[in-house]
Amino acid sequence: MPLDIQIKKSLDAARFDAITVELTGSLDTATAPELERQLAPVLETPVTDLIFDLAGLEFISSAGLRVFANARKTLKARSGQAAFVNMRPQIQEVFEIIKSLPGVGIFKSFAEMDEYLAARQARHKGGA
Repeated sequence: MPLDIQIKKSLDAARFDAITVELTGSLDTATAPELERQLAPVLETPVTDLIFDLAGLEFISSAGLRVFANARKTLKARSGQAAFVNMRPQIQEVFEIIKSLPGVGIFKSFAEMDEYLAARQARHKGGA
């Protein structure tokens, strides 16, 4: 499934330094490089806040999570932050899993982690 990426600068004067990134589709190994490519020029600016609107995101793999982690790291270095809004239940569950992992090395490989995340998200397809 393709990924549609919309990057929008805030028009709100109180949040002039915020950028919203709307994602629709699947953020996986095939589509994560395109998101990285589109985020690179944004992250080269002095932006301090990125808001990822995930209302249309249907699937995320570890490759997508790495893009988010790298963006967050860049923003944190300049005292900024990344925020995630409008998550579907299957995406929310992935974020909850990642937050609750007790340490690194839980999965033997990215492929194993992606398989696990795909199975967890597939459970929501029928009920979402």
